[in-house]
Amino acid sequence: MKIAVASDHGGYNLKQQIISYLNSEGYEVVDCGTDSEKSCAYSRYGILCGELVASGRVTYGVAICTTGEGIMIAANKVKGVRCGLVYNTMTAEYIRRHNDCNMMAMGAKFTTFEQAKEYLTLFLNTPFEGGRHKERIEYFIHYENK
Repeated sequence: MKIAVASDHGGYNLKQQIISYLNSEGYEVVDCGTDSEKSCAYSRYGILCGELVASGRVTYGVAICTTGEGIMIAANKVKGVRCGLVYNTMTAEYIRRHNDCNMMAMGAKFTTFEQAKEYLTLFLNTPFEGGRHKERIEYFIHYENK
């Protein structure tokens, strides 16, 4: 499975740890940047990661900034992306199970590497439940395609 990972300067260190972890688990990782802790715009990297996900070149995306909010908003501007903010194990599971998210965002200021590994495992291994949730997802996909 191929996963894109992006961050701004605030998420850079956690991104580097996540990339190493995903590689050690056998995933193919695309590093969407940034490449340092030098101040930069999260929007650029969130959108780049989202474009890879929406195009199908990767299966999932992981986006990290200081809070997770900004890079999540940026990723969600890409048509076809559903990026949810993960801040505990329940959100990591439910953004997949109920929302069929293809990207997850995390805030490096509030997420330890150990937590991030747990969230990633849940996100990557939880299937979409479908059922009543499928209709809800189809509603905003229809809206997005208008």
